[in-house]
Amino acid sequence: MLERSLYVTTFIAAVGSGIVAGIFFAFSNFVMPALGRVAPASGIAAMQAINVTVINPGFMLAFMGTAVLCLGLALGSWLWLGEWSGKLLLLGSLVYLIACIGVTMALNVPLNDAIAVVKPETIEAGELWQRYLVDWTFWNSVRTAASALAMVLFMLALIARSAA
Repeated sequence: MLERSLYVTTFIAAVGSGIVAGIFFAFSNFVMPALGRVAPASGIAAMQAINVTVINPGFMLAFMGTAVLCLGLALGSWLWLGEWSGKLLLLGSLVYLIACIGVTMALNVPLNDAIAVVKPETIEAGELWQRYLVDWTFWNSVRTAASALAMVLFMLALIARSAA
């Protein structure tokens, strides 16, 4: 029963990581470049709106729900720790928690907080926006890679478990 639960949870975490990677990929590859092509005041206003609307049940379920699963999987990996599947499971969980959730909280959220309080039409806002575009997109790309890597590690853990 516990073995089956761990297997199913790993599968769901792989799907969640993949969804999150896709969302972040879209932002780094075309949303942020598009916002960078409009007037700074328009880009800032759009990003301020995005940062408010992203806090919704669908995104939070994928983003934070996957983090909760990763916490459980990190603890549950001891069941498989003697095999490659357990090591891959632990590594995938840590990658998601540290390089996706950790980077978000330590780097992307403070940038979002800074852009949230500026008046889009000011000179200071325009200067902040130029730095924001570069820094936020860089750290978002790190989150993209981490989420995708976690997904691959979870899939490899399932493959290794099935082959055992």
